[in-house]
Amino acid sequence: MFSVLIPSWNNLAYLKVCIESIEKNSSFTHQILVHLNEGTDGSVAYLKKKGIEYTISETNIGICKALNLISKKASTSYISYFNDDMYALPGWDFHLYKEIEALGHENFFVSGTMIEPKAGKNLNMIQGKDFGDLNNFKEKELIAFHQQLVFKDWYGASWPPNVVHKNLWEKVGGYSDEYSPGMYSDPDFSMKLWQEGVRVFKGIGASRVYHFMSKSTGKILKNDGRKTFIEKWKITPGFFYKNMIKMGKTYNGELKSNFNKLAYFLMKIKIIFLQYKK
Repeated sequence: MFSVLIPSWNNLAYLKVCIESIEKNSSFTHQILVHLNEGTDGSVAYLKKKGIEYTISETNIGICKALNLISKKASTSYISYFNDDMYALPGWDFHLYKEIEALGHENFFVSGTMIEPKAGKNLNMIQGKDFGDLNNFKEKELIAFHQQLVFKDWYGASWPPNVVHKNLWEKVGGYSDEYSPGMYSDPDFSMKLWQEGVRVFKGIGASRVYHFMSKSTGKILKNDGRKTFIEKWKITPGFFYKNMIKMGKTYNGELKSNFNKLAYFLMKIKIIFLQYKK
């Protein structure tokens, strides 16, 4: 049904849990594709044994280049991006595909909803729900919690797990290499879709994953993606999320192209101030 792209960097224990949760908890059969950065931890042998297609680089080329490389092997109409430190909960794919069918066109970006252990204020996530890490993973308790929980659909699809039509992925050129190793590549990809006329950025409340959080990104030297985004698009990523795709607000139909003029003016003043501080 989907081509699920998973970039991984010597993170075999979590990669196993991610892949096996997709296999175990999906409503449909999916093409799982992995890019291994280095792959010196036994990941190659594991994927070969599972019969899972992969690409590999000798060094860590980051998320953007990894996704673009492995996406060339996608054989379905829909590309889904997963982090390797995510656990797919039952029905994650059913609810996403149900939404795609209801839309009836290719011009969309839909996302599942993350459950995370740390408390926070992101309205598009279920935060502060700690079900452990791999040493004490409370899988049964997590699934029971997921099955009882009701969560709204929300605006602002951007972060994984997400799904986009393959035609749209190819039209915008996947994720932008200039954000390597990957910080702020998510809002950039969403902005590229916006520029192509996409106005359905919908998070599906019933589609969920548990996110163990930063088991790979915590190891890297991060790029200044915010600066790259501002220089490229002449707006801040915060303005894009809040005022254009309305991240976290309750979903109520396709987005409009207009946005708050005062907020736009203040954002432009902020950019000038940031440039002056240099």
